[in-house]
Amino acid sequence: MMNVFGQYPKTADEQHASLAMPMAEPGAAPPRVMGFWGGLSANLLNMIGVGPFITIPLALSALAGPMVLVGWLAGALLCLCDGMVWAELGSSIPESGGPYHYLRTAYGSERLGRLFGFLYLWQTVLTAPLSIGSAAVGFSQYLAFLVPSLGHAGQVLAAVALCLVNTALLYRRVDSVQRLSLLVSVAVIGASVWIVLSGLLHFDMHLAVRFMHMGSDSQHGFWLGLGAVSLIAVYDYGGYNNVCMLGGEIKRPQRTIPLAVLVSIPVVALLYMGLNVAVLGVLPWQQAAQSKAVVADFMQAIYGRTGSITAVLLILLASWGSALVVLLGYSRVPYAAAASGQFFRVFARLHPRGRFPTVSLLFTGAASALACALPLDELIAALMVIQIMFQYLAQCLAIVLLRRRSRSDPNIFRMPLYPLPVLISVVGWLYIVCTSPWRHILAGTAAMVVGTLIYAIDAWRRKVWPFQKS
Repeated sequence: MMNVFGQYPKTADEQHASLAMPMAEPGAAPPRVMGFWGGLSANLLNMIGVGPFITIPLALSALAGPMVLVGWLAGALLCLCDGMVWAELGSSIPESGGPYHYLRTAYGSERLGRLFGFLYLWQTVLTAPLSIGSAAVGFSQYLAFLVPSLGHAGQVLAAVALCLVNTALLYRRVDSVQRLSLLVSVAVIGASVWIVLSGLLHFDMHLAVRFMHMGSDSQHGFWLGLGAVSLIAVYDYGGYNNVCMLGGEIKRPQRTIPLAVLVSIPVVALLYMGLNVAVLGVLPWQQAAQSKAVVADFMQAIYGRTGSITAVLLILLASWGSALVVLLGYSRVPYAAAASGQFFRVFARLHPRGRFPTVSLLFTGAASALACALPLDELIAALMVIQIMFQYLAQCLAIVLLRRRSRSDPNIFRMPLYPLPVLISVVGWLYIVCTSPWRHILAGTAAMVVGTLIYAIDAWRRKVWPFQKS
């Protein structure tokens, strides 16, 4: 039975854990200060980051030809269906650190939910730095367009510096960050619209027709190539769930969270499809596939050096903002786990005046700085495969379990056409994993096994599920 805030009541074990940790007392929880526009901007700024500006060449290299656009459309459909899963979970259980609470509640907080909650935390410790680091590495790649002498080492140092600066900026109350994210979101969306319109106004139909009539070419075969493009697409669309990470700081969460999720996806999908079409109508696809700063080359072909510099400055703003809000969202997950008694107590510490997680934020920011040493394509692929294996598939089943156990509440969002969106999400995620490189699948499997072993050792030591006494 859920309370008036749409939250499931804590078990006796969770209440005991909360009482044992002063930093996790209910009165110390962060305040609900973020409304719809703040939640939407947190999503949009996460989604409209550096992603499409650096991944268009990766997609064209994976599957050259018109079918690359099908991969982008397939990714948008998958994200819309998965967004309905997130919207319903976020509306039902509006807590900071969202998925940690979704999995604990759905699978039983005193039984299997303990393992799933820990595994989500474990994969977040692994993937949060990859996600934030990918935005920072994209930032440094476009910075190198302005400073060609930067070199590889200089790019890594620039990405590391960005992570550390963002950590310092987020060391404050979330409502001040909300105002900043709103301003940056307006600038980023305006820049994206300008780039798309510039391409459409200078569209070369002959260039586009030649691209559309060429055969779909992939060095790995069509289906593997389509899977690679879909993986890139869902990475770029990713971020529609950012508001769920901040669920405990959202006002009117039953309404605000679903709206922020489901409005952000079609807005960004239209922008991304427009950007892809615009680029392919201005640059030969071979040039676009080899470019390290494809939008800079694209704008230089239209406006010359001045146009490319302006575009790069706007992309640097977008990638900085994206890394900022991703760090904001992920930094709440270790806090949520510590507040429930399943992670080191120090991570539940809140700032005495600002009431924001301190240790959790500093840890996530430092780990992200270390991840900046990895190549961009490896960051993206490893990030998506691990998240799908650990979290996205488990959340789809969580919706089914929660619906079976709870009665319908008119104040909570219910996805339309259930269970079709859930089935599409499951099939889509499995397809992306199965078409990914074996090294990433093995890395994800190994990470899951190690996480399970760590949980088992800790559970045996503490005599909790599955080692509790009768």
